Parts: sequence; structure tokens; C-alpha cells
Amino acid sequence: MISVSRPHQLLDSGIYVDLREILGLNLHVKCEGFNFAGSVKLRTARRLIEQARLDGHLRPDSVLIESSSGNLGVALAMVAASTGLRFVCVTDPRCTTLNLGLMNALGAEVVVVDRAEPDGGFLAARKGRVRQLCAADPRYLWLDQYTNPANCLAHYESTAPVIAKHFPGLDVLFVGTGTGGTATGCARYFKDYAPGVRVVAVDTVGSVNFGGPSGGRRIPGLGASQPMPLVEPSLYAGVQLVEEEDTVRMCRRLAECGLLLGGSSGTVVHGARNWLALNDPHQELTAVAIAPDLGERYVDTIYDDTWLTAHHPSVR
Repeated sequence: MISVSRPHQLLDSGIYVDLREILGLNLHVKCEGFNFAGSVKLRTARRLIEQARLDGHLRPDSVLIESSSGNLGVALAMVAASTGLRFVCVTDPRCTTLNLGLMNALGAEVVVVDRAEPDGGFLAARKGRVRQLCAADPRYLWLDQYTNPANCLAHYESTAPVIAKHFPGLDVLFVGTGTGGTATGCARYFKDYAPGVRVVAVDTVGSVNFGGPSGGRRIPGLGASQPMPLVEPSLYAGVQLVEEEDTVRMCRRLAECGLLLGGSSGTVVHGARNWLALNDPHQELTAVAIAPDLGERYVDTIYDDTWLTAHHPSVR
């Protein structure tokens, strides 16, 4: 039995899904959506706030603020509500209706930027609005997931160790790449404690994380329109780039088998499948993929036929 006194204390579900029967794929998926924040970002949110306390930056009148396209915003809203803090999320039109509703329900203030910057897209616009708000009110404390080392520490101290404990014979770990916190934190852990484990970063086409050209992306979560300082390609054993159409196909295929995962999760699973097809044709490796969230937050996008027809009509 797991018992907690505060919602943000429920962190690791320990739930893995073996995809051999579903996809014929020798891959276990670690489902991070089974906590009160609904995603792996609860780990990040907790560690960012903890570090602010340790550094002495969090005062009694502080108002936490962060730029997020969805899951981290929800996680920070949940931790803030659980610990009696105020939180403002600056997001953009790609944030799903459900995530907006969840943040509002948790008591967060939500600011939506409606215009992308010519250089840097909505990400640059969100960060610009955060800077404006911080400059106007000294109570605002920007946690800054994009450069804050605590983002990586969350996964060095928490995510990677629990996977290593559950899979002592792990050969390869697949991790989605947005800010780079999860991928870099996990890669640093395995480099220090189990250097034989390969960490493969998975990103979406249209992201600039690995030097590719910036392109339109409609599914929030992975990818970036500006280079992310926490992304460290030298730590990763490889990089898999996934087209958004393939993300949608994978999500819908898994849903047909009863496994409703989020967009980032579908991207990571598709990237893992491609990598394993080339590097483990005889299915001899022990492989795990981190699924950041579940699929409920994507019912009005990935799993909606009207959205699909409008944005990815080739996916059927």
C-alpha cells in the first residue's frame, strides 16, 4: 500500500507495459502518467521548487512563474496547490483545452500568448512574457526549466535510479527530448553508475534540438523552436527523429489495443521501434522507453477525427 499526506508526494507508479504482445516489440514502456499531476513533469516540478527553497530564492510572498506548453504547467500548478504556493503559467495556443482547465482547477493563473515570435516561435514569445512579468513585479520567481540544473537533477536522482532498480540488466533507454532535462539527467546517471546502458534521445521533426531546421509542430511536449542548453548530444548513444504523422499513427495504433498514451509517449515508442529494428533485429536487448503521460489530455487533438482531418489528413 502507498500512503501519502500530500498529493505531490505520490511520485513513482512503478507501472511498466510490455509491448511484445501489443506491437511484437521487445520494449517495456514506463508509464509516468499515474500520479496526481498526470505526467513525468511532476518529478521536474517538485525538484525545481525544492531547489528554489534550498537556494533561498523562495520567499513567503513569492509567486512562481514558468513557461510551459502543458504538462509542466499542470505539474507546477498541482505542487503549488499542494504546498500553498501561488503559480502563474505562461502558455500558448498549442496548450490543450484540458490542460488549461486542469491548471485553472488547481488554482493557477494562466496567461496565453497569442502570437509567435518570428525567431523562436511561441517558445520565445512565452519566455519574453515571463521576463516582462518578472520585471514588473519583484515577487515573481521564474523557475526556468530551460536552464535550471534542477531539471536534470530531478531525473538523475529519481527517474533513472528507479528504472535501473527495476531493470538491472537494462541495455537501452529511450527518452523524449524537450528541454533535455529528462534525457540528460538519465544519461548522466547511467554514465556514472552503469556506463553500459545506452540512452537514446527521441525528438520530433521540426525541433531544433539536434541542429535540424525549425518547423511547425502541433503536438506539445517534445521538441523546441530554440536550442535548449540542457540538451547534451555527446551523452546520448543516438538520436531518433519522428515525424508528427508517425506520432499520431503510433498513438492511435496503441489506443486500438487499449493503451491510451499521450503525444510525447507515442513519439518515444515510435522512435524506439525504429532504433530497435536496426540495432536489435533478434530482440536480444533489454529496452525501456519512458512514456511521459497518458492520452486523456489529447482527446481533442490526436484522438479527434476532426482535428486529424484538419492537420494530418494523410493519417488514416
